[in-house]
Amino acid sequence: MGSADQVEFGWFIPTTGDGPYIGIPPQREATQQYMTEVAQAAERAGYEFVLIPTGGDCLDAWVVGSWVAARTEKLKALVAMRPGLMSPVLAARMAATLDRVSEGRVLVNVVTGHYPADLQATGDPLSLSHDERYERTREFLHVVKGVWDPETPGGFDYKGRYYDIQGGQSRPALVTAPYPPLYFGGSSVSGKKVAAELADVYLMWAEPLEWIGGQISEMEGYLDERSRETGEARRTLRYGLRAQLVVRETEEEAWRAAWSILSQADPALLSSREKLHSRTDATNQKRQMDLWNDSRDNDYVIGPNLWSGLSAVRGGGAVAFVGTPDQVSDRLLEFVDAGVTSFILSGYPHLEEAEISGRLLMPVVKRKLAERAAAGAKTQTT
Repeated sequence: MGSADQVEFGWFIPTTGDGPYIGIPPQREATQQYMTEVAQAAERAGYEFVLIPTGGDCLDAWVVGSWVAARTEKLKALVAMRPGLMSPVLAARMAATLDRVSEGRVLVNVVTGHYPADLQATGDPLSLSHDERYERTREFLHVVKGVWDPETPGGFDYKGRYYDIQGGQSRPALVTAPYPPLYFGGSSVSGKKVAAELADVYLMWAEPLEWIGGQISEMEGYLDERSRETGEARRTLRYGLRAQLVVRETEEEAWRAAWSILSQADPALLSSREKLHSRTDATNQKRQMDLWNDSRDNDYVIGPNLWSGLSAVRGGGAVAFVGTPDQVSDRLLEFVDAGVTSFILSGYPHLEEAEISGRLLMPVVKRKLAERAAAGAKTQTT
């Protein structure tokens, strides 16, 4: 069960542009002004951090992260390290620099895979080797953590299959102790084993509650297995959920708003089972498409206030919470009970949906979390 006083909420910076509709070209460009407005709206709404996406047509996450940090006060930037596309020592230095100039407001998203075409276009020699990419990620993170460690005398040495480092060092020194939290996604066995060894937060795309519970149970099993095999103390892992959000004062209004997001898309695209984002070796994307296909006869409803309709167009974490503030906050609390303590939410368009969720949802869900925390504290003292 997740701890109510440890739950965090993040928003999303649309670095490819956005608008009220998907399935058509973005109606707004990802300008400096617009991304700043989204970040500042998220901060006002009570979100603690923003996810800055990577890959494809996205603007560079590190440049945008620096921009966002310079124009907000408390908001943290979740930026991507991509093993195979950047060296681990350089990545560690970039994160340390952003950590220092933002005064500790950086989080790290470790992105191992993407669409094969994107990986090929960026020159990744393991673009078609799914499990090898995770083995490389394991080495990458050992190096990153090694050069971050201030207690490593004379620099960090490492020799593996993919990296050979002699005297590796990261400058400047980190502000965040012991290092910025590592967020990590990957639903395959190889991905989960790397997460159990090295991640701080294991990220999942939204799925029905029982599916998420199953993933968490599986991860807990890998943590147990690793502790037995190594003889080391069992690691503690936090769990995160990436989802879309459509919250309105009435349920009817929320569902109208949800379907409106798809209203301008080509009907052939909406109904086609063969989609560009389904042509991937990523296990989590395949799970998302299974949900979409299996719920076609139920208007893509996959659980209470949980909708898979946006997967018709959008890759990645497309499942949405749809409903009133009370309904959606109750659904979020159910995931907290399952073990989730980090939520990364977004909606179309991101500026207005940050403002709406800040007005309608965030006060309600944070009040309910505070009431739970107070009740738990009272129970412990009686």
